[in-house]
Amino acid sequence: MFEAKIANGNGEQTLSRDIYRLGHRFDFFRMLSCYFTTVGFYFSTLVTVLTVYVFLYGRLYLVLSGLEQGLREEPAIRDNKPLQVALASQSFVQIGFLMALPMLMEIGLERGFQTALSEFILMQLQLAPVFFTFSLGTKTHYYGRTLLHGGAKYRPTGRGFVVFHAKFAENYRLYSRSHFVKGIEMMILLIVYQICGHTYRSTVAYVLITASLWFMVGTWLFAPFLFNPSGFEWQKIVDDWTDWNKWINNRGGIGVPSEKSWESWWEEEQEHLQYSGKRGIIAEILLALRFFIYQYGLVYHLHVTRKTKSFLVYGASWLVIVLILFVMKTVSVGRRKFSASYQLVFRLIKGLIFLTFVSILVILVTLAHMTIQDIIVCIFIFMPTGWGMLLIAQALRPVVKKAGFWGSVRTLARGYEIVMGLLLFTPVAFLAWFPFVSEFQTRMLFNQAFSRGLQISRILGGHRKDRTSRHK
Repeated sequence: MFEAKIANGNGEQTLSRDIYRLGHRFDFFRMLSCYFTTVGFYFSTLVTVLTVYVFLYGRLYLVLSGLEQGLREEPAIRDNKPLQVALASQSFVQIGFLMALPMLMEIGLERGFQTALSEFILMQLQLAPVFFTFSLGTKTHYYGRTLLHGGAKYRPTGRGFVVFHAKFAENYRLYSRSHFVKGIEMMILLIVYQICGHTYRSTVAYVLITASLWFMVGTWLFAPFLFNPSGFEWQKIVDDWTDWNKWINNRGGIGVPSEKSWESWWEEEQEHLQYSGKRGIIAEILLALRFFIYQYGLVYHLHVTRKTKSFLVYGASWLVIVLILFVMKTVSVGRRKFSASYQLVFRLIKGLIFLTFVSILVILVTLAHMTIQDIIVCIFIFMPTGWGMLLIAQALRPVVKKAGFWGSVRTLARGYEIVMGLLLFTPVAFLAWFPFVSEFQTRMLFNQAFSRGLQISRILGGHRKDRTSRHK
């Protein structure tokens, strides 16, 4: 959170008149020094991540529109050897070796190239690229949000050496909006790009284009758990799951802190929208519209609708979304009215809804020849669209509250949070089954301490004793 605080401050500096005046009154070299030692670093970071988004959505447009397949069938492009060499060079740069060349040259000139090479290898073994890639997301999120909405504030941060285990719910609260949501979005983009283009694109080309992007996705999703002490111990995982369920299902209210309730945390995450101006709200809505691209493009890539390009297909997809939202609203109202006094009736309604859904799915599979790939594509059609609608509803909170739909928005948001939590928690829990994963992680995190003969278990045990004695 220290980097978040600094990024917020640099965002406010970017919006201030001081930087504008300094930039106009400095000479060229002092202006460059001021730029790259203050707001320039964060602006360059923001541009880097935005470039990744532009690249992915550009690829998504090419593959959904069929333009990429048409270009690949052109002989002038298919047999273009210089273009293939350029793409190979680009992939080499994306892997990151060339980006580390300035550091190697600097250390090599100061201390020798053998030392530079050994330090570079040591950095890779200590997972330095994972840490710095994750830090990239922190700077980008908080700097960009401050540019749109303002609202920089003081964040209390510690300076100590972290040797205690952070719970899953705590990591989720800290990194959900800054890393997890964006990581899942990029993962969906990469999966859709593979599904819709695998018939005419080679696997090697896909790997060369997307290897570094998959690395960024994995880093943004799982780096907090990788660097979390005792993050793969099974008992810790069980405790984290219990704490997560308690937090996600706890009702908020006046005086309930965000550490105790998901609703309180969710309300706090939207505070910047309440104090944002009209331009910030409009920008938020325009950015949320990108999630509707999936639906418009993918709905014509189903086996059922591949032979038609009628706009009615897109309209039918919106009818399905409205039907899903109506069913969710019905279940929500039924839970409030019937769950206490008429539990049997409420369970009967849920059972009928489930049977209806299964029946429709069976009919589509048998009569319309719907495949498993179509089912996966349908998930990628409706899930991003629902998230986009949720973001727009949060931006237009006063209007939605007056219309009486804010409770439904909160229910939909809770459902998305549960799905994201399961996507993150399942791989971590699976790795926790294997004891060697936890041992490897402990050795990696506390390698220098082990080399000095320090017992990490005593540190962890001492921290637990201190906390128990403090509670007494």
